[in-house]
Amino acid sequence: MSDRSYVVALDVGTSSVRAILYDHLARPVRGAAVHIRHEPRIGSDGTSEMDADKLVTLVLRSLVRLLRLAGAQRARSIAGVGVSTFWHGLVAADESARALSPVYLWSDTRSWKTIAQLQDRLDPEEVRQRTGCPIHPSYWPAKLAWLKSARPDLWSRPVRWMSFGDLLFWRMFGSLATSLSMASGTGLFRLADCGWDEELLSVLEVSPASLPPIGEAEQTLTPEHRLLLPQLADIPWLYAAGDGALANLGSGCLTPVNRALTVGTSGALRATHSVPPARIPQGLWCYRLDRKRVVIGGALSNGGNLRRWLLDTLRVTDGKLEDGLGRVVPGAHGLTVLPHLAGERSLGYAPHAFGAIAGITSATTAEDIARAGLEAVAIEFARVDRRLDEVIPGATTLVASGAALLRSPAWMQMMADAIGRPVAAGKANEASSRGAALFALEWLGLADPSKLDPGTGRVFRPRADLAATYKGIEARQESLYRALISDRILGN
Repeated sequence: MSDRSYVVALDVGTSSVRAILYDHLARPVRGAAVHIRHEPRIGSDGTSEMDADKLVTLVLRSLVRLLRLAGAQRARSIAGVGVSTFWHGLVAADESARALSPVYLWSDTRSWKTIAQLQDRLDPEEVRQRTGCPIHPSYWPAKLAWLKSARPDLWSRPVRWMSFGDLLFWRMFGSLATSLSMASGTGLFRLADCGWDEELLSVLEVSPASLPPIGEAEQTLTPEHRLLLPQLADIPWLYAAGDGALANLGSGCLTPVNRALTVGTSGALRATHSVPPARIPQGLWCYRLDRKRVVIGGALSNGGNLRRWLLDTLRVTDGKLEDGLGRVVPGAHGLTVLPHLAGERSLGYAPHAFGAIAGITSATTAEDIARAGLEAVAIEFARVDRRLDEVIPGATTLVASGAALLRSPAWMQMMADAIGRPVAAGKANEASSRGAALFALEWLGLADPSKLDPGTGRVFRPRADLAATYKGIEARQESLYRALISDRILGN
Protein backbone atom coordinates (compact mmCIF):
# COMPACT_ATOMS: atom_id res chain seq x y z
CA MET A 1 0.00 0.00 0.00
CA SER A 2 3.05 2.30 0.20
CA ASP A 3 2.37 3.79 -3.24
CA ARG A 4 -1.34 4.16 -2.60
CA SER A 5 -2.13 7.31 -0.62
CA TYR A 6 -5.76 8.11 -1.46
CA VAL A 7 -9.18 6.68 -0.63
CA VAL A 8 -12.58 7.22 -2.20
CA ALA A 9 -15.54 8.05 0.03
CA LEU A 10 -18.95 7.23 -1.42
CA ASP A 11 -21.78 8.89 0.51
CA VAL A 12 -25.30 7.85 -0.49
CA GLY A 13 -27.90 10.00 1.25
CA THR A 14 -31.62 10.46 0.91
CA SER A 15 -31.19 13.67 -1.08
CA SER A 16 -27.85 13.26 -2.86
CA VAL A 17 -24.98 10.99 -3.85
CA ARG A 18 -21.45 12.23 -3.20
CA ALA A 19 -18.17 10.71 -4.33
CA ILE A 20 -15.06 12.44 -2.96
CA LEU A 21 -11.35 11.66 -3.11
CA TYR A 22 -9.41 12.02 0.16
CA ASP A 23 -5.68 11.92 0.87
CA HIS A 24 -4.01 9.86 3.59
CA LEU A 25 -4.72 12.61 6.15
CA ALA A 26 -8.45 12.46 5.39
CA ARG A 27 -8.38 15.80 3.58
CA PRO A 28 -10.60 16.20 0.51
CA VAL A 29 -8.61 16.58 -2.68
CA ARG A 30 -9.38 19.87 -4.38
CA GLY A 31 -11.34 19.42 -7.58
CA ALA A 32 -12.00 15.71 -7.01
CA ALA A 33 -15.59 15.66 -5.81
CA VAL A 34 -18.92 14.78 -7.42
CA HIS A 35 -22.31 15.72 -6.01
CA ILE A 36 -25.50 14.46 -7.69
CA ARG A 37 -28.82 15.48 -6.19
CA HIS A 38 -31.91 13.28 -6.22
CA GLU A 39 -35.30 13.27 -4.53
CA PRO A 40 -37.29 10.45 -2.96
CA ARG A 41 -40.88 9.92 -3.95
CA ILE A 42 -43.05 11.42 -1.21
CA GLY A 43 -46.79 10.84 -0.81
CA SER A 44 -49.49 12.19 1.50
CA ASP A 45 -50.16 8.62 2.68
CA GLY A 46 -46.69 8.46 4.27
CA THR A 47 -44.85 7.17 1.22
CA SER A 48 -41.11 7.88 1.19
CA GLU A 49 -39.20 5.67 -1.19
CA MET A 50 -36.59 5.59 -3.93
CA ASP A 51 -36.09 3.53 -7.04
CA ALA A 52 -33.21 1.16 -6.30
CA ASP A 53 -32.08 0.80 -9.92
CA LYS A 54 -31.97 4.56 -10.47
CA LEU A 55 -29.99 5.04 -7.28
CA VAL A 56 -27.46 2.40 -8.34
CA THR A 57 -27.08 4.25 -11.65
CA LEU A 58 -26.41 7.53 -9.83
CA VAL A 59 -23.77 5.86 -7.68
CA LEU A 60 -21.93 4.42 -10.67
CA ARG A 61 -22.18 7.70 -12.52
CA SER A 62 -20.68 9.58 -9.58
CA LEU A 63 -17.75 7.15 -9.33
CA VAL A 64 -16.99 7.30 -13.05
CA ARG A 65 -16.99 11.11 -12.90
CA LEU A 66 -14.80 11.11 -9.81
CA LEU A 67 -12.13 8.93 -11.43
CA ARG A 68 -12.10 11.28 -14.40
CA LEU A 69 -11.67 14.29 -12.09
CA ALA A 70 -8.99 12.56 -10.03
CA GLY A 71 -6.76 12.05 -13.06
CA ALA A 72 -4.79 8.96 -14.05
CA GLN A 73 -1.95 9.32 -11.53
CA ARG A 74 -4.17 9.83 -8.49
CA ALA A 75 -6.62 7.16 -9.61
CA ARG A 76 -3.77 4.63 -9.70
CA SER A 77 -2.92 5.60 -6.11
CA ILE A 78 -6.33 4.82 -4.59
CA ALA A 79 -5.94 2.29 -1.77
CA GLY A 80 -9.58 1.59 -0.94
CA VAL A 81 -13.19 2.74 -0.87
CA GLY A 82 -15.26 3.67 2.18
CA VAL A 83 -19.03 3.81 1.88
CA SER A 84 -21.64 5.70 3.89
CA THR A 85 -25.35 5.12 3.35
CA PHE A 86 -28.57 6.13 5.06
CA TRP A 87 -29.60 3.85 7.91
CA HIS A 88 -32.87 1.87 8.14
CA GLY A 89 -33.68 1.68 4.41
CA LEU A 90 -35.24 -1.64 3.30
CA VAL A 91 -35.40 -3.21 -0.15
CA ALA A 92 -36.47 -6.69 -1.29
CA ALA A 93 -34.56 -8.53 -4.01
CA ASP A 94 -34.66 -11.90 -5.71
CA GLU A 95 -31.78 -14.38 -5.88
CA SER A 96 -30.32 -12.60 -8.91
CA ALA A 97 -30.05 -9.24 -7.09
CA ARG A 98 -33.04 -7.84 -8.97
CA ALA A 99 -34.97 -5.36 -6.84
CA LEU A 100 -38.53 -6.48 -6.15
CA SER A 101 -39.51 -3.32 -4.30
CA PRO A 102 -38.52 0.31 -3.99
CA VAL A 103 -36.10 1.28 -1.24
CA TYR A 104 -38.40 2.09 1.68
CA LEU A 105 -36.77 4.93 3.62
CA TRP A 106 -36.74 5.60 7.37
CA SER A 107 -39.21 8.42 6.70
CA ASP A 108 -41.83 6.10 5.14
CA THR A 109 -44.62 5.96 7.74
CA ARG A 110 -47.16 3.74 5.96
CA SER A 111 -46.43 0.94 8.42
CA TRP A 112 -47.60 2.90 11.47
CA LYS A 113 -50.78 0.85 11.92
CA THR A 114 -48.73 -2.32 12.49
CA ILE A 115 -47.11 -0.89 15.62
CA ALA A 116 -49.98 -1.81 17.95
CA GLN A 117 -50.10 -5.34 16.55
CA LEU A 118 -46.37 -5.87 17.12
CA GLN A 119 -46.54 -4.37 20.61
CA ASP A 120 -49.31 -6.83 21.48
CA ARG A 121 -47.10 -9.77 20.49
CA LEU A 122 -43.77 -8.47 21.79
CA ASP A 123 -42.42 -6.63 24.81
CA PRO A 124 -41.49 -3.30 23.15
CA GLU A 125 -39.04 -2.27 25.86
CA GLU A 126 -37.24 -5.60 25.83
CA VAL A 127 -36.96 -5.37 22.06
CA ARG A 128 -35.53 -1.85 22.30
CA GLN A 129 -32.97 -2.88 24.88
CA ARG A 130 -31.90 -5.91 22.83
CA THR A 131 -31.76 -4.25 19.43
CA GLY A 132 -31.18 -0.60 20.33
CA CYS A 133 -34.23 0.32 18.23
CA PRO A 134 -37.84 1.04 19.26
CA ILE A 135 -40.73 -0.57 17.42
CA HIS A 136 -41.48 2.29 15.03
CA PRO A 137 -42.20 2.80 11.30
CA SER A 138 -38.57 3.87 10.75
CA TYR A 139 -37.31 0.34 11.30
CA TRP A 140 -37.61 -3.01 9.54
CA PRO A 141 -40.00 -4.88 11.90
CA ALA A 142 -42.88 -2.47 11.26
CA LYS A 143 -42.13 -2.29 7.54
CA LEU A 144 -41.98 -6.07 7.19
CA ALA A 145 -45.26 -6.50 9.09
CA TRP A 146 -46.87 -3.91 6.79
CA LEU A 147 -45.45 -5.46 3.62
CA LYS A 148 -46.96 -8.81 4.54
CA SER A 149 -50.38 -7.31 3.75
CA ALA A 150 -49.35 -4.57 1.30
CA ARG A 151 -47.11 -6.86 -0.80
CA PRO A 152 -48.21 -10.48 -0.14
CA ASP A 153 -46.38 -11.54 -3.31
CA LEU A 154 -43.09 -11.03 -1.45
CA TRP A 155 -44.06 -13.85 0.93
CA SER A 156 -44.96 -16.29 -1.83
CA ARG A 157 -41.50 -16.49 -3.40
CA PRO A 158 -37.82 -16.53 -2.36
CA VAL A 159 -36.86 -13.02 -1.22
CA ARG A 160 -33.75 -11.46 0.28
CA TRP A 161 -34.16 -8.43 2.55
CA MET A 162 -31.37 -5.85 2.66
CA SER A 163 -30.31 -2.23 2.79
CA PHE A 164 -29.53 -0.27 -0.35
CA GLY A 165 -25.78 -0.52 0.29
CA ASP A 166 -26.06 -4.31 0.50
CA LEU A 167 -27.85 -4.45 -2.86
CA LEU A 168 -25.22 -2.18 -4.41
CA PHE A 169 -22.38 -4.44 -3.25
CA TRP A 170 -24.22 -7.59 -4.32
CA ARG A 171 -24.46 -6.25 -7.86
CA MET A 172 -20.92 -4.88 -7.95
CA PHE A 173 -19.16 -7.88 -6.36
CA GLY A 174 -21.53 -10.79 -6.88
CA SER A 175 -21.92 -11.69 -3.20
CA LEU A 176 -24.38 -10.54 -0.55
CA ALA A 177 -23.40 -9.37 2.93
CA THR A 178 -23.95 -6.41 5.23
CA SER A 179 -21.89 -4.59 7.85
CA LEU A 180 -22.43 -4.69 11.61
CA SER A 181 -23.27 -1.02 11.35
CA MET A 182 -26.09 -1.41 8.84
CA ALA A 183 -27.46 -4.53 10.55
CA SER A 184 -27.61 -2.70 13.88
CA GLY A 185 -29.87 -0.03 12.37
CA THR A 186 -32.53 -2.45 11.15
CA GLY A 187 -34.27 -3.10 14.47
CA LEU A 188 -33.79 -6.85 13.91
CA PHE A 189 -30.24 -7.21 15.24
CA ARG A 190 -29.03 -7.84 18.78
CA LEU A 191 -26.44 -5.31 19.91
CA ALA A 192 -24.74 -7.42 22.56
CA ASP A 193 -23.79 -10.55 20.61
CA CYS A 194 -24.20 -9.16 17.08
CA GLY A 195 -26.75 -11.63 15.74
CA TRP A 196 -30.19 -11.49 14.13
CA ASP A 197 -32.97 -11.57 16.76
CA GLU A 198 -34.78 -14.91 16.61
CA GLU A 199 -37.90 -13.78 18.48
CA LEU A 200 -38.52 -10.89 16.10
CA LEU A 201 -37.88 -13.05 13.04
CA SER A 202 -40.32 -15.67 14.34
CA VAL A 203 -43.08 -13.14 14.96
CA LEU A 204 -42.52 -11.59 11.52
CA GLU A 205 -42.22 -15.00 9.83
CA VAL A 206 -38.92 -13.96 8.28
CA SER A 207 -36.28 -16.63 7.73
CA PRO A 208 -32.74 -15.84 8.92
CA ALA A 209 -31.58 -17.15 5.55
CA SER A 210 -33.36 -14.24 3.85
CA LEU A 211 -31.10 -11.74 5.65
CA PRO A 212 -27.50 -10.93 4.69
CA PRO A 213 -24.56 -12.44 6.56
CA ILE A 214 -22.13 -10.04 8.24
CA GLY A 215 -19.06 -8.96 6.28
CA GLU A 216 -16.32 -6.33 6.36
CA ALA A 217 -15.00 -5.77 2.86
CA GLU A 218 -14.95 -6.96 -0.75
CA GLN A 219 -12.13 -6.62 -3.25
CA THR A 220 -12.90 -8.00 -6.72
CA LEU A 221 -15.47 -6.24 -8.88
CA THR A 222 -17.59 -8.21 -11.34
CA PRO A 223 -16.36 -8.15 -14.96
CA GLU A 224 -19.03 -5.62 -15.90
CA HIS A 225 -17.99 -3.22 -13.16
CA ARG A 226 -14.25 -3.80 -13.73
CA LEU A 227 -14.70 -2.34 -17.20
CA LEU A 228 -16.56 0.65 -15.77
CA LEU A 229 -14.24 1.29 -12.79
CA PRO A 230 -10.89 -0.32 -13.63
CA GLN A 231 -8.91 1.71 -11.07
CA LEU A 232 -11.18 0.44 -8.29
CA ALA A 233 -11.41 -3.17 -9.47
CA ASP A 234 -8.91 -4.89 -7.14
CA ILE A 235 -8.76 -2.73 -4.02
CA PRO A 236 -10.72 -3.17 -0.77
CA TRP A 237 -14.24 -1.74 -0.57
CA LEU A 238 -15.59 -1.62 2.96
CA TYR A 239 -19.22 -2.62 3.30
CA ALA A 240 -21.44 0.41 3.80
CA ALA A 241 -21.68 1.78 7.34
CA GLY A 242 -24.42 4.00 8.76
CA ASP A 243 -24.12 7.67 7.91
CA GLY A 244 -24.75 8.77 11.50
CA ALA A 245 -21.94 6.72 13.03
CA LEU A 246 -19.59 7.87 10.28
CA ALA A 247 -20.59 11.50 10.89
CA ASN A 248 -19.34 11.14 14.46
CA LEU A 249 -16.08 9.68 13.20
CA GLY A 250 -15.70 12.33 10.52
CA SER A 251 -16.42 15.29 12.81
CA GLY A 252 -13.93 14.14 15.45
CA CYS A 253 -16.55 13.12 18.04
CA LEU A 254 -14.71 9.98 19.07
CA THR A 255 -15.37 10.17 22.82
CA PRO A 256 -18.38 11.22 24.94
CA VAL A 257 -16.78 14.61 25.61
CA ASN A 258 -17.91 15.86 22.20
CA ARG A 259 -21.36 15.08 20.85
CA ALA A 260 -22.15 15.31 17.15
CA LEU A 261 -25.07 17.58 16.26
CA THR A 262 -26.07 16.92 12.67
CA VAL A 263 -28.77 18.74 10.73
CA GLY A 264 -29.06 17.68 7.13
CA THR A 265 -32.40 16.61 5.71
CA SER A 266 -33.26 15.25 9.15
CA GLY A 267 -31.32 15.71 12.38
CA ALA A 268 -29.53 13.75 15.09
CA LEU A 269 -27.51 14.23 18.27
CA ARG A 270 -25.11 11.37 18.96
CA ALA A 271 -22.30 10.33 21.33
CA THR A 272 -19.69 7.68 20.60
CA HIS A 273 -18.89 5.01 23.19
CA SER A 274 -16.94 1.76 23.30
CA VAL A 275 -19.83 -0.49 24.40
CA PRO A 276 -23.63 -0.33 24.47
CA PRO A 277 -25.00 1.10 27.73
CA ALA A 278 -26.37 -1.27 30.37
CA ARG A 279 -29.74 0.34 29.74
CA ILE A 280 -30.72 2.65 26.88
CA PRO A 281 -32.76 5.63 28.17
CA GLN A 282 -36.31 6.04 26.87
CA GLY A 283 -36.47 7.85 23.55
CA LEU A 284 -32.87 7.11 22.57
CA TRP A 285 -31.38 4.46 20.31
CA CYS A 286 -28.05 2.69 20.05
CA TYR A 287 -26.36 1.43 16.86
CA ARG A 288 -22.93 0.06 16.06
CA LEU A 289 -20.15 1.53 13.95
CA ASP A 290 -18.20 -1.71 14.35
CA ARG A 291 -17.37 -4.25 17.05
CA LYS A 292 -15.45 -1.74 19.14
CA ARG A 293 -17.65 1.37 18.84
CA VAL A 294 -21.31 2.28 19.20
CA VAL A 295 -23.22 5.53 18.84
CA ILE A 296 -26.00 6.44 21.27
CA GLY A 297 -28.38 9.28 20.60
CA GLY A 298 -31.66 10.57 19.34
CA ALA A 299 -32.87 11.40 15.84
CA LEU A 300 -35.32 14.01 14.61
CA SER A 301 -37.27 13.36 11.44
CA ASN A 302 -37.41 17.10 10.87
CA GLY A 303 -34.32 19.23 10.35
CA GLY A 304 -33.24 20.83 7.10
CA ASN A 305 -36.39 19.46 5.46
CA LEU A 306 -38.50 21.50 7.89
CA ARG A 307 -36.41 24.62 7.29
CA ARG A 308 -36.81 24.24 3.53
CA TRP A 309 -40.55 23.67 3.89
CA LEU A 310 -40.86 26.84 5.96
CA LEU A 311 -38.92 28.91 3.44
CA ASP A 312 -40.77 27.54 0.40
CA THR A 313 -44.28 27.50 1.87
CA LEU A 314 -44.07 30.87 3.59
CA ARG A 315 -42.05 32.41 0.75
CA VAL A 316 -39.38 33.71 3.07
CA THR A 317 -35.86 34.14 1.71
CA ASP A 318 -32.81 32.70 3.45
CA GLY A 319 -31.39 36.16 3.99
CA LYS A 320 -34.56 37.60 5.47
CA LEU A 321 -35.01 34.65 7.80
CA GLU A 322 -31.38 34.80 8.95
CA ASP A 323 -31.61 38.54 9.68
CA GLY A 324 -34.83 38.06 11.63
CA LEU A 325 -33.48 35.17 13.68
CA GLY A 326 -30.68 37.34 14.97
CA ARG A 327 -32.85 40.33 15.92
CA VAL A 328 -36.04 38.97 17.48
CA VAL A 329 -36.36 37.81 21.10
CA PRO A 330 -37.11 34.05 21.30
CA GLY A 331 -40.79 33.32 21.79
CA ALA A 332 -41.86 36.92 21.21
CA HIS A 333 -44.12 35.72 18.39
CA GLY A 334 -46.37 33.90 20.89
CA LEU A 335 -46.49 30.77 18.76
CA THR A 336 -46.09 27.12 19.74
CA VAL A 337 -45.03 24.65 17.08
CA LEU A 338 -44.86 20.88 16.88
CA PRO A 339 -42.20 20.35 14.18
CA HIS A 340 -43.23 16.81 13.23
CA LEU A 341 -44.10 17.34 9.56
CA ALA A 342 -42.21 14.17 8.59
CA GLY A 343 -43.34 12.24 11.66
CA GLU A 344 -41.56 11.87 14.98
CA ARG A 345 -38.67 9.85 16.25
CA SER A 346 -36.88 10.96 19.44
CA LEU A 347 -38.04 11.32 22.05
CA GLY A 348 -41.69 10.33 21.80
CA TYR A 349 -41.59 7.98 18.79
CA ALA A 350 -45.33 8.47 18.30
CA PRO A 351 -46.10 6.23 15.30
CA HIS A 352 -48.34 8.76 13.55
CA ALA A 353 -47.22 12.18 14.81
CA PHE A 354 -47.92 15.34 12.81
CA GLY A 355 -46.99 19.00 12.79
CA ALA A 356 -49.03 21.82 14.29
CA ILE A 357 -48.90 25.58 14.86
CA ALA A 358 -50.83 27.18 17.71
CA GLY A 359 -51.24 30.81 18.70
CA ILE A 360 -51.64 32.44 15.27
CA THR A 361 -53.27 35.88 15.24
CA SER A 362 -53.84 38.56 12.62
CA ALA A 363 -50.50 40.05 13.68
CA THR A 364 -48.52 36.85 12.99
CA THR A 365 -46.04 37.13 10.13
CA ALA A 366 -44.45 34.52 7.92
CA GLU A 367 -41.13 35.24 9.62
CA ASP A 368 -42.72 34.61 13.02
CA ILE A 369 -43.89 31.17 11.94
CA ALA A 370 -40.50 30.31 10.44
CA ARG A 371 -38.67 31.36 13.59
CA ALA A 372 -41.05 29.42 15.81
CA GLY A 373 -40.48 26.30 13.71
CA LEU A 374 -36.70 26.52 14.06
CA GLU A 375 -37.01 27.18 17.80
CA ALA A 376 -39.12 24.04 18.09
CA VAL A 377 -36.40 21.94 16.44
CA ALA A 378 -33.78 23.40 18.80
CA ILE A 379 -35.96 22.50 21.78
CA GLU A 380 -36.33 18.92 20.53
CA PHE A 381 -32.54 18.68 20.44
CA ALA A 382 -32.34 20.08 23.99
CA ARG A 383 -34.57 17.27 25.21
CA VAL A 384 -32.37 14.67 23.50
CA ASP A 385 -29.24 16.23 24.99
CA ARG A 386 -30.62 16.02 28.54
CA ARG A 387 -31.62 12.39 27.99
CA LEU A 388 -28.07 11.59 26.82
CA ASP A 389 -26.77 13.03 30.10
CA GLU A 390 -28.58 10.21 31.90
CA VAL A 391 -26.39 7.55 30.31
CA ILE A 392 -23.24 9.34 29.09
CA PRO A 393 -22.64 12.50 31.15
CA GLY A 394 -19.68 14.82 30.82
CA ALA A 395 -20.15 16.35 27.37
CA THR A 396 -18.59 19.78 27.01
CA THR A 397 -19.31 20.70 23.38
CA LEU A 398 -21.67 19.88 20.55
CA VAL A 399 -19.88 19.73 17.20
CA ALA A 400 -22.22 20.80 14.41
CA SER A 401 -22.30 19.38 10.91
CA GLY A 402 -24.74 19.41 8.02
CA ALA A 403 -25.28 22.20 5.54
CA ALA A 404 -28.71 23.19 6.87
CA LEU A 405 -27.20 24.13 10.23
CA LEU A 406 -23.69 25.29 9.32
CA ARG A 407 -25.03 27.82 6.80
CA SER A 408 -27.11 29.55 9.48
CA PRO A 409 -25.12 31.20 12.29
CA ALA A 410 -28.40 32.42 13.81
CA TRP A 411 -29.76 28.85 14.04
CA MET A 412 -26.43 27.73 15.53
CA GLN A 413 -26.82 30.36 18.25
CA MET A 414 -30.42 29.30 18.79
CA MET A 415 -29.25 25.71 19.29
CA ALA A 416 -26.70 26.78 21.89
CA ASP A 417 -29.27 28.90 23.74
CA ALA A 418 -31.97 26.22 23.76
CA ILE A 419 -29.67 23.32 24.64
CA GLY A 420 -27.56 25.27 27.12
CA ARG A 421 -24.24 23.99 25.80
CA PRO A 422 -21.58 25.42 23.45
CA VAL A 423 -22.13 24.54 19.80
CA ALA A 424 -19.01 24.56 17.62
CA ALA A 425 -19.05 24.65 13.84
CA GLY A 426 -17.28 21.49 12.68
CA LYS A 427 -14.63 22.00 10.04
CA ALA A 428 -15.56 18.75 8.33
CA ASN A 429 -18.28 20.11 6.05
CA GLU A 430 -19.15 16.62 4.81
CA ALA A 431 -18.83 14.72 8.08
CA SER A 432 -20.31 11.40 6.90
CA SER A 433 -18.16 11.42 3.77
CA ARG A 434 -15.01 12.21 5.75
CA GLY A 435 -16.02 9.51 8.23
CA ALA A 436 -16.24 6.97 5.41
CA ALA A 437 -12.75 8.00 4.27
CA LEU A 438 -11.36 7.70 7.81
CA PHE A 439 -13.07 4.35 8.31
CA ALA A 440 -11.34 3.05 5.17
CA LEU A 441 -7.97 4.57 6.09
CA GLU A 442 -8.18 3.03 9.55
CA TRP A 443 -9.15 -0.41 8.21
CA LEU A 444 -6.27 -0.26 5.73
CA GLY A 445 -3.84 0.65 8.50
CA LEU A 446 -3.03 3.99 6.88
CA ALA A 447 -4.35 6.36 9.57
CA ASP A 448 -5.44 6.68 13.19
CA PRO A 449 -8.67 8.73 13.42
CA SER A 450 -7.78 9.94 16.93
CA LYS A 451 -4.76 11.75 15.46
CA LEU A 452 -6.70 13.39 12.62
CA ASP A 453 -9.20 15.58 14.44
CA PRO A 454 -10.55 18.05 11.87
CA GLY A 455 -11.05 20.72 14.54
CA THR A 456 -13.80 23.26 14.87
CA GLY A 457 -14.43 26.82 13.82
CA ARG A 458 -16.67 29.42 15.40
CA VAL A 459 -18.13 28.48 18.78
CA PHE A 460 -21.61 29.67 19.76
CA ARG A 461 -22.01 29.90 23.53
CA PRO A 462 -25.36 29.75 25.33
CA ARG A 463 -26.70 33.05 26.65
CA ALA A 464 -27.72 32.44 30.25
CA ASP A 465 -30.31 35.22 30.23
CA LEU A 466 -32.37 33.29 27.63
CA ALA A 467 -32.48 29.97 29.50
CA ALA A 468 -35.78 30.70 31.27
CA THR A 469 -37.34 31.91 28.02
CA TYR A 470 -36.54 28.64 26.24
CA LYS A 471 -37.79 26.64 29.23
CA GLY A 472 -41.12 28.44 28.88
CA ILE A 473 -41.29 27.71 25.15
CA GLU A 474 -40.46 24.06 25.85
CA ALA A 475 -43.22 23.78 28.46
CA ARG A 476 -45.80 25.10 25.96
CA GLN A 477 -44.48 22.76 23.28
CA GLU A 478 -44.79 19.74 25.56
CA SER A 479 -48.33 20.72 26.57
CA LEU A 480 -49.38 21.00 22.93
CA TYR A 481 -47.75 17.64 22.19
CA ARG A 482 -49.67 15.95 24.98
CA ALA A 483 -52.96 17.50 23.90
CA LEU A 484 -52.66 16.68 20.21
CA ILE A 485 -50.51 13.56 20.02
CA SER A 486 -49.56 11.56 23.12
CA ASP A 487 -52.85 11.88 25.05
CA ARG A 488 -54.80 11.35 21.84
CA ILE A 489 -52.90 8.13 21.11
CA LEU A 490 -53.49 6.88 24.66
CA GLY A 491 -57.16 7.79 24.37
CA ASN A 492 -57.50 5.79 21.19
